[in-house]
Amino acid sequence: MAVEKDQQKDAEAEGLSAATLLPKLIPSGAGREWLERRRATIRSWGSFVDQRRFSRPRNLGELCQRLVRNVEYYQSNYVFVFLGLILYCVATSPMLLVALAVFFGACYILYLRTLQSKFVLFGREVSPAHQYALAGGISFPFFWLAGAGSAVFWVLGATLVVIGSHAAFHQIEAVDGEELQMEPV
Repeated sequence: MAVEKDQQKDAEAEGLSAATLLPKLIPSGAGREWLERRRATIRSWGSFVDQRRFSRPRNLGELCQRLVRNVEYYQSNYVFVFLGLILYCVATSPMLLVALAVFFGACYILYLRTLQSKFVLFGREVSPAHQYALAGGISFPFFWLAGAGSAVFWVLGATLVVIGSHAAFHQIEAVDGEELQMEPV
């Protein structure tokens, strides 16, 4: 127990804590900038799940307005809800975990081979894009057996239900000086 705590302290001293390791795994570029923007614009989880702020919309106009405004206002929170549903789906499906392990294992093996020398198959050099397509082809039967297609549609459906119901029933956050009424047409 004490050894584990010492190792954890050493890892944190070297900058390997979970909070700092994840951003280091994502290369610089558009993906990293997008993640940083999401983290910077995340709204308070307390206001996000505050039960007193939920009510039934009075009419269809208010429902539409709530959907648009809440999706815009809580966009980063909804991204993390989506990621949480993906993690739940993967963690509760052992075969999907095996399929993902096969896919990432094949990608890692191909990556290690390309570091040593160029990957040659049947006398021809294989490009990295074709190598990863080969890894996908090798792991496709595992994904099919694991029911990855149904998992994808479950995640999409659950996301639509959770986010849609939250956006529809959560009262709109008041924005500085902006009145929340429909314009006359």
